[in-house]
Amino acid sequence: MDKQYLIVTYGCQMNVHESEKIAGILHERGYTECTDSRDADIIVFNTCCIRENAENHAYGNIGALKKLKRAKPSLLIAVGGCMTQQEGAAEKLRRKFPFVDIVFGTHNLSRLGELIDLRAKGKKVVEVTEQPELLREAPSFRTSYPNAWVNIMYGCNNFCSYCIVPYVRGRERSRTPDEVVAEVNGLLNAGYKEITLLGQNVNSYGNDRGGAFTFPQLLDRICTRKEKFRLRFMTSNPKDFGEELIRAIAENEQVCDLVHLPVQAGSDRILRLMNRKYTAAEYLKKVEMLKKRVPGCQITSDIMVGFPTETEEDFRATLSLVKEAGFFTAFTFVYSRRSGTAAAQMEGQIPEEVQKERIMRLVELVNAQTRELSLPYRGKEIEVLCEDYDAAKGVYLGRDEYGRMGYFKSERDQVGEFVKIKISDTSGVSLTGELVEEKGGVRE
Repeated sequence: MDKQYLIVTYGCQMNVHESEKIAGILHERGYTECTDSRDADIIVFNTCCIRENAENHAYGNIGALKKLKRAKPSLLIAVGGCMTQQEGAAEKLRRKFPFVDIVFGTHNLSRLGELIDLRAKGKKVVEVTEQPELLREAPSFRTSYPNAWVNIMYGCNNFCSYCIVPYVRGRERSRTPDEVVAEVNGLLNAGYKEITLLGQNVNSYGNDRGGAFTFPQLLDRICTRKEKFRLRFMTSNPKDFGEELIRAIAENEQVCDLVHLPVQAGSDRILRLMNRKYTAAEYLKKVEMLKKRVPGCQITSDIMVGFPTETEEDFRATLSLVKEAGFFTAFTFVYSRRSGTAAAQMEGQIPEEVQKERIMRLVELVNAQTRELSLPYRGKEIEVLCEDYDAAKGVYLGRDEYGRMGYFKSERDQVGEFVKIKISDTSGVSLTGELVEEKGGVRE
């Protein structure tokens, strides 16, 4: 019987893609995926430490395996990801959960197979290097067809005062254009229809290589292929978001007219404390420039509430910016104090009850805007890339260019195809519609 693996993933799209790399390493070693921890021969936790909740969930779920490990001593338990890269975290894991077999850092993912071999020799393994190794891509076992993620760079140089990423991911390291384009071309040749380029700040792509080849140039080069596909990217830091990138979005039809541009706050005082390096007015000017050059473009954002010393006036400035920017949707969250960051040392930490009250007001505003922007969809025909089939509901589902999920029925398998649906109902970010059949070039 084949050995089986289970991967538990926390956090961002970067982590989701890195779990595909973990799966690729395990497949090369003869493992197959399972969904029940009781059937697994190895369980890998790919952790996140951006917010306290994700870290607490990981610790809770690791601890819950103690009984299973006792009943099944041959089970391997491995813990990797951002959480393990924090100072002292590996030792804490080793002490708190002595039944964990392997602990590996963000810079050691590609060595997971070798670490499994070391564990087989009888010794528990902890490998968390401080300095990133030379970029060494691990094979990916992709599970997201027809969508695929491609790393273009790793690490971050921005040191936003609330963010742990530069400490656990290291400084920026860009892959070469040839490597990125070859991976994208391979995916398109294999039938993938939507590619998302990943980096902590994609606008910084190539800076560590002297800036001879920039992110807009990378988009241009990928889009020399003229077949139908979608190209997305995340994340884009507003301080580096400029006219050349807007030009690339406007000129390359494969690049989606949906840009994720995290603003974090609308108060200039808070933005300075966050070390974001732009003002609210500068941010809104870039939004205006993008929408003028790319008609129909929509923007999503990340917004934080409850940053240290945030006043009611600061928070109202954030609400004002949300209204003026007209975000298509936004990811909202409460500031989470992270040890080792500059913000963790600041006085004026906001009480939890104030944070909760503000996040509820922000969510209400964002949801209202999202609903309002969804209303024009009713009666419209839109194109979605069909991603999956929901057997329980008997419907196919796929996203449009702006990330709205559309549900529809069809008599044949539509997964992996671009299809047109006519929207009959909207609910928040979800759309319900009917398939628009086209036969012989004539719409039925």
